[in-house]
Amino acid sequence: MLRDIERRDFLKGVGTAGVVGLAGCTSGGDGGDGGSDGNGTGGGGGGGGDRTIQYGVLLPLTGDLGSVGQPMRDAAILPSKQLSDADLGGLSVKETVEDTQTNPSSGISAANSLINSGIPGICGPASSGVNIQVSRQVFIPNQVVGVSPSSTAPSVTDLEDDDFVYRTAPSDALQGQVVSRVANDSVGASTAATMYVNNDYGQLLSQAFVSAFEENGGTVQKEVSFEKQQSSYTSKLQSALGGGPDALVVIGYPASGVQLFTDYYADFDDGTDILVTDGMQDAQMQKQVGNPMENVTGTAPQPSGPAADAFASAYNDEYGRDPSVFNAHSYDAAATLILANAWAGENSGTAVRDAMREIANPEGTEVTIENLAEGVKMAANGEAINYAGASSAVDFDDNGDMKAVSYSVWQFAPDSESGIEVVDTIQFEA
Repeated sequence: MLRDIERRDFLKGVGTAGVVGLAGCTSGGDGGDGGSDGNGTGGGGGGGGDRTIQYGVLLPLTGDLGSVGQPMRDAAILPSKQLSDADLGGLSVKETVEDTQTNPSSGISAANSLINSGIPGICGPASSGVNIQVSRQVFIPNQVVGVSPSSTAPSVTDLEDDDFVYRTAPSDALQGQVVSRVANDSVGASTAATMYVNNDYGQLLSQAFVSAFEENGGTVQKEVSFEKQQSSYTSKLQSALGGGPDALVVIGYPASGVQLFTDYYADFDDGTDILVTDGMQDAQMQKQVGNPMENVTGTAPQPSGPAADAFASAYNDEYGRDPSVFNAHSYDAAATLILANAWAGENSGTAVRDAMREIANPEGTEVTIENLAEGVKMAANGEAINYAGASSAVDFDDNGDMKAVSYSVWQFAPDSESGIEVVDTIQFEA
């Protein structure tokens, strides 16, 4: 089932603050020299020749998001694997991987390591709490392009980034409205409470949900923050559930979610409908919690691009498993960096930045996962191309956000191969 969220409904749902977050930062500017490695001809297209296209992968391989970040890493290095034996007209592609550990300070250190290696564009980070700090302290001052596949906080749109920060994942200003729709339409909730991880992702998504839910006539009884990876969440659950809400919205990450839901089913299993967001979409959670979690429904960005099926097939062929949450977004982030670098003609952050919309948005030959090598050669020759992704069409707006996205409504499904069952899809056109 495919349902459209019209723009007027979206703006109504996110409220004035959400509109400012989505439209308030029109990036641009020339940004300086960006540090060419001297191996190419510079921006403007037609950067062929013998050289190595470099990109970084900066994702959480350990920490609270480690179980989600590892498959994302696999998706982000898949373009490099596919291009390793391809005829690229003298070009080669090299990726370098670093672990953020789902931690801002570790992410900053890892990002600096990539930049010190001369890498001009980076796929990542994942969580907004890490991405915003890395963007402010590393990407922007060093004029390096960052393309996050899963940092969804509305505050990313507001960064004064001189057009160096992009993302293939949608803003949570929209997901807040999607969760509200599910609470209203699927659950029939008139009251709700939220529990959210205490960072930009959790705080702003909780705020977006509250705004949309109350705009639709609902009442939010409680908003309860929690810290990551605590030994017990019993007191937080007691506070959130104390008013007897019709629905509990939980916003966090898998490692914390396992303990949180273990505590819930041990002490509070009262049949309350629980809604979770993309950060909790981990097919292994049921086994770790030891409960079928039948009262849990989730939302997450849904791969719906022209190459979604081709990506899923290629990912399965390479890794022997189906892709999961934000995997398609990771592939698209890496692919756009490779194509922009080819078009730019050099490993320069400024040149790559200036090429991002040249390879993704204009009219030109369609490039997907199925003809990526051809697209790299065309970009290097300065030919007009239009990258059509797996996660979406990958059209960047003035803020580096996606113009069109889809969301899935999902449930845990222990009997399915993936462990996740999509029960509805909601499409948004900006």
